[in-house]
Amino acid sequence: MAEDKMTIDIMEDGPFIVDNLDVLENSKGEKIESKKKIALCRCGASGNKPFCDGTHSKIGFTGKREAKVKLNKEKEYEGKDISVFFNLALCYHAKECVNGLPSVFDKDAKPWINPQGSDTESIISTIKKCPSGALSYKLGDKQVRDFGLNEKITIEKDGPYRVSGNIELKIEQDLEPSSKEHFALCRCGASKNKPYCDGSHSGIGFTDNDN
Repeated sequence: MAEDKMTIDIMEDGPFIVDNLDVLENSKGEKIESKKKIALCRCGASGNKPFCDGTHSKIGFTGKREAKVKLNKEKEYEGKDISVFFNLALCYHAKECVNGLPSVFDKDAKPWINPQGSDTESIISTIKKCPSGALSYKLGDKQVRDFGLNEKITIEKDGPYRVSGNIELKIEQDLEPSSKEHFALCRCGASKNKPYCDGSHSGIGFTDNDN
């Protein structure tokens, strides 16, 4: 018998409904016990984070996407051996790239991505750490967006849900993430790019001391 597919449904002005998830873990890497079907808070105000407790209906939460930028727009930075692609609309400034390999990813440089700044292996390793799927790469004629990650949802400390692996996000085609295998979903309620995180959690001082 085939395994039940792991999926994420987005309830209008409500939580994420997640089915058949194997691993839900907190920011410490500890597994959180959960049922086959769970509702994850995305308004940021639940008293039972990460789970929804219905607070969204009391505070008038809206899940409407306000950002106008297209999600499928990528910029290519060509290098001799490897080219790097960047999707600004999906980046929430987790800084895995600029902190991990500043010789290639330097926010103060123009252009800010220099594929000649390090060896190919180091660049690929750094790109694989990007939780939003905003970064990908091309070797030869093949662009690589997915990396064979394990299926799980990780709660970033005071940040988004980091989704990885073969977990289907049920969403309109024009709102699909660059990588269907790893992306970051807003859980503070303030993102203008819902359902994706845009880094607004930092600006509003969102905290979740339990996860």
